[in-house]
Amino acid sequence: MAKRDYYEVLGLQRGASKDEIKKAYRRLAVQYHPDKNPGNKEAEEKFKEATEAYEVLSDDQKRAAYDQFGFAGVEGMGGGQQDFSSAFRDFEDIFGDFSGIFDTFFGGGTRRSSRTTSGVRQGSNLRYDVEIPFQDAVFGTKVEIQYSRNDTCPACHGTGSAGGAGRRVCPSCAGSGQIRRSQGFFSIASPCPTCGGEGYVIEHPCKECNGLGTQKKRQKIMVTIPPGIEDGKRIVIPHQGDVGPNGGPPGDLYVFIHIKPHEYFERDGLDLYCAIPISITQATLGSEIYVTTLEGKKIKVKIPAGIQHGKMLRIKEEGIPSGGRRGDLYIKLYIEIPTKLSKRGRELLEELARIEGENSNPNPIPLSQIRDRS
Repeated sequence: MAKRDYYEVLGLQRGASKDEIKKAYRRLAVQYHPDKNPGNKEAEEKFKEATEAYEVLSDDQKRAAYDQFGFAGVEGMGGGQQDFSSAFRDFEDIFGDFSGIFDTFFGGGTRRSSRTTSGVRQGSNLRYDVEIPFQDAVFGTKVEIQYSRNDTCPACHGTGSAGGAGRRVCPSCAGSGQIRRSQGFFSIASPCPTCGGEGYVIEHPCKECNGLGTQKKRQKIMVTIPPGIEDGKRIVIPHQGDVGPNGGPPGDLYVFIHIKPHEYFERDGLDLYCAIPISITQATLGSEIYVTTLEGKKIKVKIPAGIQHGKMLRIKEEGIPSGGRRGDLYIKLYIEIPTKLSKRGRELLEELARIEGENSNPNPIPLSQIRDRS
Protein backbone atom coordinates (compact mmCIF):
# COMPACT_ATOMS: atom_id res chain seq x y z
CA MET A 1 0.00 0.00 0.00
CA ALA A 2 1.33 3.43 -0.93
CA LYS A 3 2.37 5.63 1.97
CA ARG A 4 0.13 8.57 2.79
CA ASP A 5 1.35 12.12 3.05
CA TYR A 6 2.47 12.82 6.64
CA TYR A 7 0.31 15.93 6.92
CA GLU A 8 -2.69 13.94 5.69
CA VAL A 9 -2.00 11.23 8.28
CA LEU A 10 -2.18 13.79 11.10
CA GLY A 11 -5.06 15.70 9.47
CA LEU A 12 -3.05 18.93 9.20
CA GLN A 13 -2.19 21.60 6.65
CA ARG A 14 1.45 22.05 5.58
CA GLY A 15 1.84 25.24 7.58
CA ALA A 16 0.82 23.60 10.87
CA SER A 17 2.68 24.72 14.00
CA LYS A 18 4.64 22.38 16.26
CA ASP A 19 1.93 22.63 18.89
CA GLU A 20 -0.72 21.62 16.35
CA ILE A 21 1.43 18.68 15.24
CA LYS A 22 1.87 17.50 18.83
CA LYS A 23 -1.86 17.83 19.62
CA ALA A 24 -2.84 15.94 16.44
CA TYR A 25 -0.44 13.12 17.24
CA ARG A 26 -1.54 12.94 20.89
CA ARG A 27 -5.17 12.54 19.80
CA LEU A 28 -4.34 9.74 17.32
CA ALA A 29 -1.93 8.02 19.71
CA VAL A 30 -4.56 7.78 22.44
CA GLN A 31 -7.19 6.59 19.93
CA TYR A 32 -5.09 3.86 18.29
CA HIS A 33 -2.64 2.81 20.99
CA PRO A 34 -2.27 -1.03 21.05
CA ASP A 35 -2.98 -1.23 24.78
CA LYS A 36 -6.37 0.29 24.08
CA ASN A 37 -6.95 -1.87 21.00
CA PRO A 38 -5.54 -5.32 21.84
CA GLY A 39 -5.35 -7.61 18.79
CA ASN A 40 -6.57 -4.89 16.43
CA LYS A 41 -4.05 -4.89 13.55
CA GLU A 42 -5.69 -1.92 11.83
CA ALA A 43 -5.36 0.23 14.95
CA GLU A 44 -1.76 -0.91 15.37
CA GLU A 45 -0.91 0.14 11.80
CA LYS A 46 -2.62 3.52 12.27
CA PHE A 47 -0.63 4.04 15.46
CA LYS A 48 2.62 3.27 13.64
CA GLU A 49 1.64 5.53 10.72
CA ALA A 50 0.85 8.45 13.03
CA THR A 51 4.08 7.94 15.00
CA GLU A 52 6.16 7.92 11.81
CA ALA A 53 4.50 11.13 10.65
CA TYR A 54 5.08 12.79 14.03
CA GLU A 55 8.73 11.71 14.13
CA VAL A 56 9.41 13.57 10.86
CA LEU A 57 7.17 16.62 11.23
CA SER A 58 8.20 17.39 14.82
CA ASP A 59 11.86 17.58 13.81
CA ASP A 60 12.76 20.85 12.04
CA GLN A 61 15.51 19.32 9.92
CA LYS A 62 13.52 16.27 8.86
CA ARG A 63 10.43 18.36 8.19
CA ALA A 64 12.37 20.74 5.94
CA ALA A 65 13.81 17.81 3.99
CA TYR A 66 10.37 16.20 3.68
CA ASP A 67 8.69 19.45 2.57
CA GLN A 68 11.28 19.86 -0.19
CA PHE A 69 11.92 16.30 -1.36
CA GLY A 70 9.02 14.19 0.00
CA PHE A 71 9.72 10.71 1.37
CA ALA A 72 13.10 10.60 -0.42
CA GLY A 73 14.24 13.60 1.65
CA VAL A 74 13.97 11.75 4.97
CA GLU A 75 15.21 8.39 3.77
CA GLY A 76 17.93 7.26 6.13
CA MET A 77 17.29 10.14 8.57
CA GLY A 78 14.98 8.18 10.85
CA GLY A 79 11.87 8.91 8.75
CA GLY A 80 10.05 6.43 6.59
CA GLN A 81 10.83 3.27 8.61
CA GLN A 82 10.17 2.69 12.26
CA ASP A 83 9.83 -0.40 14.41
CA PHE A 84 7.15 -0.79 17.03
CA SER A 85 9.49 -0.19 19.97
CA SER A 86 10.41 3.16 18.41
CA ALA A 87 6.73 3.99 18.22
CA PHE A 88 6.47 3.49 21.98
CA ARG A 89 9.48 5.74 22.53
CA ASP A 90 7.99 8.60 20.52
CA PHE A 91 4.70 8.17 22.34
CA GLU A 92 6.48 8.54 25.64
CA ASP A 93 8.22 11.71 24.48
CA ILE A 94 4.81 13.39 24.27
CA PHE A 95 3.05 11.87 27.27
CA GLY A 96 6.12 11.43 29.47
CA ASP A 97 6.50 8.14 31.32
CA PHE A 98 2.97 6.94 30.63
CA SER A 99 2.92 3.94 32.94
CA GLY A 100 0.56 5.85 35.24
CA ILE A 101 -1.91 6.44 32.42
CA PHE A 102 -1.97 2.92 31.06
CA ASP A 103 -1.64 1.23 34.44
CA THR A 104 -4.88 3.01 35.30
CA PHE A 105 -6.79 2.25 32.12
CA PHE A 106 -5.29 -0.98 30.77
CA GLY A 107 -3.48 -2.60 33.65
CA GLY A 108 -0.01 -2.43 32.11
CA GLY A 109 2.57 -0.15 30.62
CA THR A 110 6.15 0.41 29.61
CA ARG A 111 8.79 2.43 31.41
CA ARG A 112 12.05 3.81 30.21
CA SER A 113 14.55 6.48 31.12
CA SER A 114 14.86 9.03 28.33
CA ARG A 115 18.48 9.72 29.33
CA THR A 116 21.28 7.94 31.08
CA THR A 117 22.29 9.15 34.50
CA SER A 118 25.07 11.15 32.84
CA GLY A 119 22.60 12.84 30.52
CA VAL A 120 24.73 11.98 27.46
CA ARG A 121 22.93 11.93 24.11
CA GLN A 122 23.91 12.13 20.47
CA GLY A 123 24.20 15.46 18.70
CA SER A 124 21.96 16.61 15.86
CA ASN A 125 22.40 15.69 12.21
CA LEU A 126 23.16 18.62 9.91
CA ARG A 127 22.25 19.34 6.29
CA TYR A 128 24.33 21.09 3.64
CA ASP A 129 23.18 21.78 0.04
CA VAL A 130 25.78 22.06 -2.72
CA GLU A 131 25.38 22.75 -6.44
CA ILE A 132 27.85 21.20 -8.87
CA PRO A 133 28.33 21.38 -12.66
CA PHE A 134 26.69 18.72 -14.82
CA GLN A 135 30.05 17.31 -15.92
CA ASP A 136 31.28 16.90 -12.33
CA ALA A 137 28.12 14.94 -11.49
CA VAL A 138 28.77 12.60 -14.43
CA PHE A 139 32.44 11.90 -13.82
CA GLY A 140 32.75 12.61 -10.09
CA THR A 141 34.68 15.30 -8.27
CA LYS A 142 35.73 16.59 -4.85
CA VAL A 143 34.12 19.67 -3.34
CA GLU A 144 35.31 21.66 -0.33
CA ILE A 145 32.46 22.87 1.84
CA GLN A 146 32.45 25.17 4.86
CA TYR A 147 29.77 25.10 7.53
CA SER A 148 29.17 25.68 11.26
CA ARG A 149 28.65 22.92 13.82
CA ASN A 150 28.54 22.54 17.57
CA ASP A 151 31.93 21.26 18.69
CA THR A 152 33.28 20.29 22.10
CA CYS A 153 34.07 23.32 24.23
CA PRO A 154 37.87 23.44 24.63
CA ALA A 155 37.64 25.17 28.01
CA CYS A 156 35.58 22.50 29.81
CA HIS A 157 36.18 19.59 27.41
CA GLY A 158 32.46 19.13 26.94
CA THR A 159 31.53 18.80 30.60
CA GLY A 160 29.87 22.22 30.86
CA SER A 161 31.54 22.74 34.25
CA ALA A 162 34.19 25.33 35.05
CA GLY A 163 37.50 24.13 36.45
CA GLY A 164 36.37 20.51 36.65
CA ALA A 165 33.78 21.31 39.33
CA GLY A 166 31.51 18.65 37.95
CA ARG A 167 27.80 18.35 38.42
CA ARG A 168 25.39 16.89 40.92
CA VAL A 169 22.10 15.06 40.83
CA CYS A 170 19.16 17.41 40.45
CA PRO A 171 17.50 17.84 43.86
CA SER A 172 14.06 18.39 42.34
CA CYS A 173 13.76 15.18 40.29
CA ALA A 174 16.42 13.02 41.97
CA GLY A 175 18.13 12.47 38.62
CA SER A 176 15.12 11.20 36.70
CA GLY A 177 14.76 14.36 34.61
CA GLN A 178 10.98 14.28 35.15
CA ILE A 179 8.48 15.64 37.60
CA ARG A 180 5.33 13.56 38.08
CA ARG A 181 2.04 15.07 39.13
CA SER A 182 -1.38 13.52 39.57
CA GLN A 183 -4.60 14.87 38.11
CA GLY A 184 -7.48 12.73 39.26
CA PHE A 185 -7.00 9.29 37.73
CA PHE A 186 -4.10 10.51 35.57
CA SER A 187 -0.41 10.51 36.40
CA ILE A 188 1.44 12.93 34.13
CA ALA A 189 5.22 13.23 33.81
CA SER A 190 6.84 16.40 32.45
CA PRO A 191 10.45 17.63 32.12
CA CYS A 192 11.92 18.86 35.37
CA PRO A 193 12.01 22.69 35.34
CA THR A 194 15.10 22.82 37.55
CA CYS A 195 17.43 20.77 35.33
CA GLY A 196 15.53 21.04 32.04
CA GLY A 197 15.05 17.29 31.96
CA GLU A 198 18.77 16.51 32.15
CA GLY A 199 18.66 14.88 35.58
CA TYR A 200 21.56 16.87 36.95
CA VAL A 201 22.62 20.46 37.59
CA ILE A 202 26.00 22.10 37.01
CA GLU A 203 27.15 23.96 40.10
CA HIS A 204 29.69 26.17 38.33
CA PRO A 205 28.90 26.49 34.61
CA CYS A 206 31.76 27.03 32.20
CA LYS A 207 31.92 30.71 31.23
CA GLU A 208 33.04 29.93 27.68
CA CYS A 209 29.98 27.84 26.76
CA ASN A 210 27.53 28.81 29.54
CA GLY A 211 27.37 25.22 30.72
CA LEU A 212 26.38 23.74 27.36
CA GLY A 213 29.64 21.88 26.84
CA THR A 214 29.65 22.90 23.17
CA GLN A 215 30.63 25.91 21.07
CA LYS A 216 29.93 26.91 17.47
CA LYS A 217 32.84 26.13 15.20
CA ARG A 218 33.39 26.92 11.51
CA GLN A 219 35.04 24.06 9.69
CA LYS A 220 36.01 23.01 6.16
CA ILE A 221 35.86 19.46 4.86
CA MET A 222 36.40 17.84 1.47
CA VAL A 223 33.42 15.89 0.11
CA THR A 224 33.93 13.22 -2.55
CA ILE A 225 31.17 13.19 -5.19
CA PRO A 226 30.94 9.74 -6.81
CA PRO A 227 30.59 9.43 -10.62
CA GLY A 228 27.02 9.27 -11.93
CA ILE A 229 25.34 10.85 -8.89
CA GLU A 230 21.81 12.08 -9.61
CA ASP A 231 20.20 15.40 -8.76
CA GLY A 232 18.69 15.45 -5.27
CA LYS A 233 20.75 12.55 -3.92
CA ARG A 234 22.63 12.93 -0.67
CA ILE A 235 25.99 11.90 0.70
CA VAL A 236 26.19 10.98 4.39
CA ILE A 237 29.39 11.96 6.20
CA PRO A 238 29.42 10.21 9.59
CA HIS A 239 30.24 12.07 12.80
CA GLN A 240 30.45 15.51 11.18
CA GLY A 241 27.20 16.86 12.63
CA ASP A 242 26.73 18.62 15.96
CA VAL A 243 28.56 17.20 18.95
CA GLY A 244 26.11 16.01 21.60
CA PRO A 245 25.80 17.92 24.88
CA ASN A 246 27.75 16.69 27.88
CA GLY A 247 30.31 14.92 25.71
CA GLY A 248 27.73 13.06 23.67
CA PRO A 249 28.74 11.60 20.27
CA PRO A 250 28.30 13.80 17.17
CA GLY A 251 25.53 13.39 14.63
CA ASP A 252 26.07 13.04 10.88
CA LEU A 253 26.33 15.55 8.05
CA TYR A 254 23.96 15.11 5.08
CA VAL A 255 25.24 16.76 1.89
CA PHE A 256 22.45 17.14 -0.70
CA ILE A 257 23.56 17.38 -4.32
CA HIS A 258 21.99 19.77 -6.84
CA ILE A 259 23.18 19.62 -10.46
CA LYS A 260 23.37 22.58 -12.84
CA PRO A 261 21.83 21.90 -16.28
CA HIS A 262 24.26 21.51 -19.19
CA GLU A 263 23.98 23.67 -22.29
CA TYR A 264 24.19 20.74 -24.73
CA PHE A 265 23.71 17.48 -22.84
CA GLU A 266 20.99 15.96 -20.68
CA ARG A 267 20.74 12.59 -18.98
CA ASP A 268 18.25 9.77 -18.59
CA GLY A 269 19.55 7.23 -16.11
CA LEU A 270 23.07 6.41 -17.31
CA ASP A 271 22.46 7.56 -20.89
CA LEU A 272 23.38 10.97 -22.30
CA TYR A 273 21.52 12.83 -25.05
CA CYS A 274 22.51 15.68 -27.34
CA ALA A 275 21.34 17.19 -30.65
CA ILE A 276 23.59 17.59 -33.70
CA PRO A 277 22.76 19.63 -36.85
CA ILE A 278 23.48 18.24 -40.34
CA SER A 279 22.89 19.70 -43.80
CA ILE A 280 20.37 18.57 -46.42
CA THR A 281 23.15 17.11 -48.55
CA GLN A 282 24.67 15.21 -45.59
CA ALA A 283 21.28 13.73 -44.79
CA THR A 284 20.53 12.89 -48.43
CA LEU A 285 23.89 11.56 -49.60
CA GLY A 286 25.22 10.28 -46.28
CA SER A 287 28.38 11.51 -44.63
CA GLU A 288 30.86 11.15 -41.80
CA ILE A 289 30.92 13.73 -39.04
CA TYR A 290 32.86 14.17 -35.81
CA VAL A 291 30.86 14.46 -32.59
CA THR A 292 32.39 15.94 -29.44
CA THR A 293 31.49 13.95 -26.31
CA LEU A 294 30.96 15.34 -22.80
CA GLU A 295 34.58 14.42 -22.02
CA GLY A 296 35.80 16.45 -25.01
CA LYS A 297 36.70 13.48 -27.20
CA LYS A 298 35.94 13.67 -30.93
CA ILE A 299 34.28 10.52 -32.24
CA LYS A 300 33.67 9.78 -35.94
CA VAL A 301 30.01 9.00 -36.65
CA LYS A 302 28.70 7.67 -39.96
CA ILE A 303 25.49 9.30 -41.25
CA PRO A 304 23.62 6.84 -43.51
CA ALA A 305 22.26 8.18 -46.79
CA GLY A 306 18.61 9.20 -46.69
CA ILE A 307 18.45 9.63 -42.92
CA GLN A 308 15.38 11.52 -41.72
CA HIS A 309 15.06 14.58 -39.51
CA GLY A 310 14.97 13.67 -35.80
CA LYS A 311 16.54 10.25 -36.22
CA MET A 312 18.56 9.02 -33.21
CA LEU A 313 22.03 7.47 -33.47
CA ARG A 314 23.79 5.68 -30.60
CA ILE A 315 27.43 5.76 -29.56
CA LYS A 316 28.02 2.88 -27.17
CA GLU A 317 29.61 3.40 -23.73
CA GLU A 318 30.03 7.15 -24.01
CA GLY A 319 27.38 7.89 -21.40
CA ILE A 320 27.58 8.06 -17.59
CA PRO A 321 29.88 5.70 -15.65
CA SER A 322 28.46 4.07 -12.54
CA GLY A 323 29.10 0.84 -10.68
CA GLY A 324 31.59 -0.59 -13.18
CA ARG A 325 29.39 -0.01 -16.23
CA ARG A 326 28.67 2.90 -18.51
CA GLY A 327 25.65 4.18 -20.39
CA ASP A 328 25.45 5.24 -24.04
CA LEU A 329 25.43 8.57 -25.84
CA TYR A 330 22.43 9.23 -28.10
CA ILE A 331 22.64 11.80 -30.89
CA LYS A 332 19.46 13.28 -32.29
CA LEU A 333 19.98 14.60 -35.83
CA TYR A 334 18.42 17.87 -36.90
CA ILE A 335 18.47 18.65 -40.61
CA GLU A 336 19.17 22.34 -41.11
CA ILE A 337 17.27 24.05 -43.91
CA PRO A 338 19.32 26.91 -45.41
CA THR A 339 17.66 30.29 -45.12
CA LYS A 340 19.88 31.88 -47.76
CA LEU A 341 21.12 30.31 -51.01
CA SER A 342 23.65 31.41 -53.55
CA LYS A 343 22.42 31.78 -57.13
CA ARG A 344 24.18 28.59 -58.15
CA GLY A 345 22.87 26.68 -55.17
CA ARG A 346 19.33 27.67 -55.95
CA GLU A 347 19.76 26.57 -59.57
CA LEU A 348 21.03 23.17 -58.46
CA LEU A 349 18.12 22.62 -56.06
CA GLU A 350 15.61 23.62 -58.73
CA GLU A 351 17.25 21.19 -61.12
CA LEU A 352 17.06 18.45 -58.48
CA ALA A 353 13.37 19.18 -58.01
CA ARG A 354 12.75 18.81 -61.75
CA ILE A 355 14.70 15.57 -61.95
CA GLU A 356 13.23 13.90 -58.88
CA GLY A 357 9.80 15.45 -59.17
CA GLU A 358 7.86 17.29 -56.49
CA ASN A 359 4.63 16.02 -54.91
CA SER A 360 2.25 18.97 -54.85
CA ASN A 361 -0.58 16.91 -53.31
CA PRO A 362 1.00 14.84 -50.50
CA ASN A 363 -1.02 12.43 -48.34
CA PRO A 364 -0.67 12.52 -44.52
CA ILE A 365 2.01 10.30 -43.01
CA PRO A 366 0.72 7.62 -40.58
CA LEU A 367 1.63 8.54 -37.01
CA SER A 368 3.20 5.11 -36.49
CA GLN A 369 5.81 5.96 -39.14
CA ILE A 370 6.58 9.27 -37.42
CA ARG A 371 7.20 7.44 -34.14
CA ASP A 372 9.39 4.85 -35.87
CA ARG A 373 11.64 7.62 -37.22
CA SER A 374 12.31 9.20 -33.82
